[in-house]
Amino acid sequence: MRTVLLASLRTHTRRYGAALLAVLVGVVLVLVTASLSSAVRDGLTSGLAEPYDGADAVLGHPSPDDAARLLAAAPEQGADAWLLGWTLQQLSHDGRVVSTDSDIGPVADEPAGRWQELTSGRFPDRPGEAVLDNNAAKAAHLAVGDRLRIGTGSSALDVTVVGLVDSPSTYVVASVYVLWTDLARWQDHLYVSSLAWAGPEPGYDGARDAIRAVVPGAEPDTVDAFVQEVQKDVNRGVDVIAIVALLFAAVALLVAVLVINNTFTILFAQRSRDFALLRCVGATRRQVVRSVRLESLALGLLAAVLGTAGGLAAGQGLVALIHGQWPEARLGDAEVGTVWLVVAATLAVGVPVVAAWLPTRRVVRVSPLAALRPDDSTQVGTATGRTRVAAGVLLLLAGTAAFAVALAAAVPPALVAGGVATFVGVLLLGPVLVPALVRGLARLGRRLMGPAGRLAAGNAVRNPRRTAATTASLLIGVTLTTAVLTGLASSRSALADEMDDQHPVDIAITSARALPADTVDRARAVDGVAAALPVTGTTAEVAALGDVAVLGVPPAGADSVLHGKVRTPGPRAIVLPWDLIGDGLEVGDRVAVTVGERTVRLRVRAGDGWGEAALVAPGTLARLDPSPRLHAVWVRADEDADPEDLAGSMEAIGSPLGAGIENGLADRAYVDLQLDVLSGGVVGLLGISVVIALVGIANTLGLSVLERGREHALLRALGLTRRQVRRMLAAEAVLLATVATALGTVLGVVFAWLGVRSLVEPVVTGASLVLPWTQLGAVVVLAALAGLAASVLPARRAARTAPAAGLALE
Repeated sequence: MRTVLLASLRTHTRRYGAALLAVLVGVVLVLVTASLSSAVRDGLTSGLAEPYDGADAVLGHPSPDDAARLLAAAPEQGADAWLLGWTLQQLSHDGRVVSTDSDIGPVADEPAGRWQELTSGRFPDRPGEAVLDNNAAKAAHLAVGDRLRIGTGSSALDVTVVGLVDSPSTYVVASVYVLWTDLARWQDHLYVSSLAWAGPEPGYDGARDAIRAVVPGAEPDTVDAFVQEVQKDVNRGVDVIAIVALLFAAVALLVAVLVINNTFTILFAQRSRDFALLRCVGATRRQVVRSVRLESLALGLLAAVLGTAGGLAAGQGLVALIHGQWPEARLGDAEVGTVWLVVAATLAVGVPVVAAWLPTRRVVRVSPLAALRPDDSTQVGTATGRTRVAAGVLLLLAGTAAFAVALAAAVPPALVAGGVATFVGVLLLGPVLVPALVRGLARLGRRLMGPAGRLAAGNAVRNPRRTAATTASLLIGVTLTTAVLTGLASSRSALADEMDDQHPVDIAITSARALPADTVDRARAVDGVAAALPVTGTTAEVAALGDVAVLGVPPAGADSVLHGKVRTPGPRAIVLPWDLIGDGLEVGDRVAVTVGERTVRLRVRAGDGWGEAALVAPGTLARLDPSPRLHAVWVRADEDADPEDLAGSMEAIGSPLGAGIENGLADRAYVDLQLDVLSGGVVGLLGISVVIALVGIANTLGLSVLERGREHALLRALGLTRRQVRRMLAAEAVLLATVATALGTVLGVVFAWLGVRSLVEPVVTGASLVLPWTQLGAVVVLAALAGLAASVLPARRAARTAPAAGLALE
C-alpha cells in the first residue's frame, strides 16, 4: 500500500491544491490574529506600574473634586500626590486646529511624581507651560518653543511647549501634559483614572489613613493590587478584540473545511473504482482507509509547516508595518505563544483528516462489486438523502424557534444559535434547494441559453449532492457578506439619525458677549461652509452658573443649517448643555433667569450639540430682552469639508472675540471613520472566506470536469464544438454561482433584519433595516463573474481533450 499511497499523491497532487490553499489561508489568519492581539496587549500593558513608582497607595477612579482635595492636602501632610487622567480639548497652533479632541493630561509638580520620560527640553515649572508626547508632536509637526492654545472660549489656555516626553505606559498616555494649576480649569470635564499617594513615611497603612482623612470612606489599593486589576481590565479588552477577530478566522476555517470536504467527496467518488479494484486484488478495508488517511495527513503536515511559517511571517510583517507607518498606534512586540502554534498546527493537520473521514467511510462500506457499479447514492430519494432532508428540516425549525426567542428577549446567543442552525439546515437541504433553483433559473432563460446552455442546466442538476457541494462554499461567503453589509448599512443609518439628534449643528460659534454683526458674513466666506445662520440671544444670569448666553430657538431659517432638530423648549423651560448640569443644578429644577431687572423662573431641561449656551423659546427671550443681539453663528459644512481645517478657520474668527467653538462635524466624522474602519476590516476578513469559496468552486468544477471526461468526449464526437463545450461549462458555473448568490443574498438579508431587530433596535430607537442596493448588486455581479472565471481553466482542459482520447478515459 505504500507504493499505492505514493502513486496517489503524485497522481492527484493537482486535485489537492485547493484543499491545501484553503487550510493555509485559515491557519495564516489565525496566527496573524494571534500576532496582532499579542502586540496590542504588549503595547497596552507594558509599563503599567511605572507611573506609580514610589507610591505607597493608589486610589482608583476618584472624582475630580476628591482628587483636587487630595492634591491640595498632600503638601500640608508632607506627602506627594499625583493623579493620572485626562480631558479632551481642542488643540490649536498658529490658528490651525491640530486636533478637535486632544488628550490633555497632568504632569506632577514634584519630580517624585513625574513618571514621564523626558527626551528633550525640560518639565514645566510654572503655569502656562506644557510638555508634549513625542509621537503626538511628530504627528502634528510641533516642537519645543511652539505656542499652543488648549480649549476654546473662556476656558481656553495658552501654553508654551518646554519639553518632549515618552510614556512608559500606553494605558495612561496623553498628547499634552500641563501642571494641575492649569488642568484644574477643566475639572468638570476631567476623567481621573487614579491618584497615587506617597507619604512622608513609607507604608500602605499610613497612606491609606491619610487618604481617608481627606476623603472619608475611600478604599485605596496597594500599588501591586491596583496594577494587577488594571492589567486584567486591559487584557479583557484585548481578549474581546481577539475573540471577535478569531470568529472571522473560524468562519474562514469553516469554509475551508467545506472546501476540503467537497474536494475529498468528489475525489473519492471518482476514485471509488480504484478503491474497488484494490479491494478486489486483496487490499483490506483497513488498508484502504489507512491509505486515504495518510494522504490527508501528508496534506495536513504540509499545510502546518507552510501555514505556520507564513502566518508568523505575515504577523510580524504586519506589526512592523504598523510600527513604521502609524507610530501613534503604540503596538508592542508580537509574540505568538506555544499554545497558538499548537492550535494552528492541530487545525492544519486535523481539518484534512477529519474532512476525509466521512467520504472514506462511504467508500469502504460498500462491497467491491457495488463500488464498480454506477453510484446512485447522490439521489435525494435514497435513504441517505431522506435522512439528510429530515435533518435539514429539523434544523430549520430549531433555528426559527431560536430566532423567535432572540426577537422576544433580545438574547444574542439565541440569535447566533438560530443563525447557525438555520444555515446548517439550508446546507443539508442543498441537494433539494439548489437543483430546484437551477431548474427555475434555466426555465426563465431557456430562450437565451441555446443548446450549450440547456446541456449546462441538465448537467448542473444531474448530481444533486455534487451541485450542492459546489455552491456551498460560495453560499457561505455571500450570506456572510450580505448580512454584514446590510447590518452595517442599517447601523450606519440608525447612528446617523442618532448623530443628527446629538450634533444637529456642524460648527457653532457661541459667546456670552454679543458678537459683531459681520461675524456671519466672515463665517460664510470660509471655504467649506455651505450655510451660516445668525442666532440672536442675550446674556443672562442663570442661577449659580453666572453669565450664560441664552439663545432663542428655533431661529428663522434653521432648516438650512441643522441636520436634525435642536431641542425646542416650551414657554416655561430652559434647555442647558449637559456640561452645565450638576453641582446642585439638576434636570427638572426651577431656576431664576435674570437679564437686568427682568427675571423669569424656568424649568431646566438638558441637551447638547449647539455649544455653551442655553436655549429658550422666542417668546421667553422677548420677555427677558426685547432687543436681542447676535450671540451665536451656526454653520453647515459642505459634504467634503475637513472638520479640523474648518474648525481652525472658525477658531480664527471666534477666538479674538472670546467665543467658543462647538465642533459637531468632527464628532460625526469620527463616528463615520469608526464605521468605515469597521466595515473595511469586517469585509476584508470576510473577503478571505469568499476567496476560499471561489477556490472551492473552481476546484469542484474542475474535478467534475475530470469526472465527466468521457461524457464531454462523446458530446464532441456527436458534433459539439470546442467553443460550445467551453460555453456549456461557463453557463453551468454561472448558473451555480447565480443560484448560490441569490440564495445567500436572501439569507443574508433575513439574518441582517433579525440582527437589527434583536441587537440594534433595543439600543438605538427607530433603527430599521436599510438595504445597500449598490453593494448588494455588486456582490451579485462579482459572484456571477467569479463563477465564470472559475470555469475558465476546467473548460479549457475539457475543450482541448480530443474526442478519441476522452473516450479512452476510465
